Amino acid sequence: MMTLPMPTPSADALALFDPFGFGRAAGRYWLDAMERSVLYLDVMRRRGNQYLEHIEQTKPSVLGFDAEVLMDGRDLPRPVNYELLRILPPAGMETDLQMRPFVVVDPRAGHGPGIGGFKPDSEIGVALRAGHPCYFIGFLPYPVPGQQVEDVVEAEVAFLRHVNERHAELSEKPMVVGNCQAGWQVMMAASLEPDLFGPILIAGAPLSYWAGVRGEAPMRYTGGLTGGSWMTSLLSDLGDGTFDGAWLVQNFENLNPANTYWTKQYRLYSQVDTEAERYLEFERWWGGHVVLGGDEIQYIVDNLFVGNRLSTAQMVTSDGRRIDLRNVRSPVVVFCSWGDDITPPPQALGWVRDLYEGSDDIVANEQTIVYCVHDSTGHLGIFVSGSVSRKEHTEFTANMDYIDLLPPGLYETTVSRADEHDGEPVERDYLLEFTPRSVDELDEVVQHSVEDDTRFATVARLSEINLGLYRLFVQPWVRALATPESAHWMRRMHPNRLGYRLLSDRNPLMASIPVLAERVRADRHPLNEDNLFRVLESIASDQITRSLNAWRDLRDGAIERMFLDVYGQPLLQSLVGLGGDAHVHRRRPGAEPEHRRFIERRQAELHARLAEGGSHEAVARALIYVLGGAPSTDERNFKRLRASHAELEPQLSLADFKCLMREQFFILKLDREAAVEALPALLQGQSAEQIAGHLEHIEHVLAASGELSDNSAERLARVRALLERAIDRAPQIEAESRAEAEAWIGEQAQAQRQAYSELEGLMETRSQAEPAARAEKREETPAAADTRQEEPADETPAIPEAPSPAESGEPEARQEDAAAPSAEAGAKPAPAGKRQPANRRTTTRRRGTTTRRKPGGGGSKR
Repeated sequence: MMTLPMPTPSADALALFDPFGFGRAAGRYWLDAMERSVLYLDVMRRRGNQYLEHIEQTKPSVLGFDAEVLMDGRDLPRPVNYELLRILPPAGMETDLQMRPFVVVDPRAGHGPGIGGFKPDSEIGVALRAGHPCYFIGFLPYPVPGQQVEDVVEAEVAFLRHVNERHAELSEKPMVVGNCQAGWQVMMAASLEPDLFGPILIAGAPLSYWAGVRGEAPMRYTGGLTGGSWMTSLLSDLGDGTFDGAWLVQNFENLNPANTYWTKQYRLYSQVDTEAERYLEFERWWGGHVVLGGDEIQYIVDNLFVGNRLSTAQMVTSDGRRIDLRNVRSPVVVFCSWGDDITPPPQALGWVRDLYEGSDDIVANEQTIVYCVHDSTGHLGIFVSGSVSRKEHTEFTANMDYIDLLPPGLYETTVSRADEHDGEPVERDYLLEFTPRSVDELDEVVQHSVEDDTRFATVARLSEINLGLYRLFVQPWVRALATPESAHWMRRMHPNRLGYRLLSDRNPLMASIPVLAERVRADRHPLNEDNLFRVLESIASDQITRSLNAWRDLRDGAIERMFLDVYGQPLLQSLVGLGGDAHVHRRRPGAEPEHRRFIERRQAELHARLAEGGSHEAVARALIYVLGGAPSTDERNFKRLRASHAELEPQLSLADFKCLMREQFFILKLDREAAVEALPALLQGQSAEQIAGHLEHIEHVLAASGELSDNSAERLARVRALLERAIDRAPQIEAESRAEAEAWIGEQAQAQRQAYSELEGLMETRSQAEPAARAEKREETPAAADTRQEEPADETPAIPEAPSPAESGEPEARQEDAAAPSAEAGAKPAPAGKRQPANRRTTTRRRGTTTRRKPGGGGSKR
């Protein structure tokens, strides 16, 4: 038992010598602080042991679910250290193979794989609970020699193709989630092979590296302070062709020194009794550093971090294919946060304004872009936080079919509590709403600056110059000195890695810590939070945190000021070949003439289909028109629409439904007034009851999200008036169609009677002509016979007797065809000597010989 190192006086004596209790509070605090210190050191020891055990594994991963390997990237034609896994559902949790597959791609930015399925409240956990078949794309700690970024992108394409083959019976493509660095890799793959991807969720993924708000995005200045990417090449050469991911992790930690050096550690120290397991669980991933290929990291820094070529469609693959994000056909959901200092919202969303001049350009390119901006969560919280997974990621997963159906355009989505909304209740606690936005409104988030673009373009040009000088004068010497063994020891001595090794059981000085920790846990003396000295400790911790934050702000401000001053000089910009004009370097690809011609052709095609279609097109067009007047929509409209269509058209797949809705959206976008006025024309041929059912269906779907806005109510009233006009015209149209059909039937009956009358007359003529011909033949003389042989024959060929329809087993069509030549033969004059039967009564049969003509108009089924 652990006690104070001095005799404990009685309570009366303590009250006499310590009337206010300061001494007793100090003694308890001192005891608790010592115990917490021992327990803290023991947790750090366990962290070191966990790190050593983790990095010594062949395939280290923090994935919290069982999985089986489906494809190994090392077996591909262009081998990589990636692999495709199928997530095995936990016991008691079943997946529905008829649901859309769910694929999570983990980031390879210095840490090991598994963060997307780190715990039950994760992206994979959310998808499994929703019943989706889940797949995971992870990686190994060391790259394949010669591995390139393009190889990784092609491997991800191969993995997606395999997932599609496993679910070939589904019309829906897999939903793909790319976290952080994996986000831009997924977008590259989707731009090269768009048909393999369903909706894409990129969480905390930087795509526009030059974008940012001054004072809030210090990491984008790093390339300028080091003079470009030559430093990356140097570290790769020292690593014998490999780049230690611990350098990337160190950059992340330097962004927030208060959290790195104090807050995270003090939180563990102050709550060591309850915080230890959570801390160790996270450190298992954070400390699992991996290695990248030197060519890979150089490609990333040159083309993305410094060059920013992805968001302006300037990247071209080795086989000549342009990587243009406008080629992505799937809806893209961008999830970012203002609390993210690694990928702030401008870097996550800047690519939209880099590629598109306006919202009409997005629509013309048939892209659907949805963005969600969190208020406060950090970079890791976007795809690690349990609260974010239970709220945002749950809603994204539940609404993916709705997002896949959204018409092209730019939308902002917000998550709010479901009980705050009127209308049909939802099954979950939150509701996802979609609000249309314009590129101008997006600029309020991105806050684009032409002057800053000029500075970053200067950095890109200077980086190319410095990299060329390094490769010419320094690189040969560094590569000659670097060896695999020196690279190995350089990685082991990295400060981030060394800290784990020093506080582990491999350090003899830590041998006594587990023994002391066991004794403390056996007789723990926790302290109340209201202890005076515990309060003072908390105040001191806050002061340390504020001091470190102040130093960070001072450092970041100085870095920003230096960057702006140095690279804003017109002389330097002219020396690197810019001349102060950023537009030469950053030309928006959306303004190209061929793209404008594409838009014009697309508009002409849609205009030709303005009045084409039927009831399905009319209902879809009316719903899109009415909902287009609402400030926002949500999943409840979509659910009712899908349920109604399932009743009307059970064979209609989600893909067909999506094509229907998108085409009607484009038609409304092209000429809204003409498209709306064409609604009665689309319903032509429908009965009044059918049109009334369509109107009821439209009102039922719109009522799902509660009361309509004033604008939407006006639009609904206009649709109702147009459909009621069609209902009023339906009896007249139906009567005209009926009269036309009856007239057509009468014409066909008359033609049949006339044809059979002629046929029977021909049959009677033939029956009278045969006996007379035989009698004349017997009276002929041989001389007359010889004379006839010299003359050309002028007899009508004999016609075989046609069987009656009742006796013949041939189809009706063949009997009708046979009647035509018979009628022609009967029209010839009879031979001399034949008597025509007088007043012969004939019977008629209803069998027509002419081609039937379908009556025009109508079209309704009776």
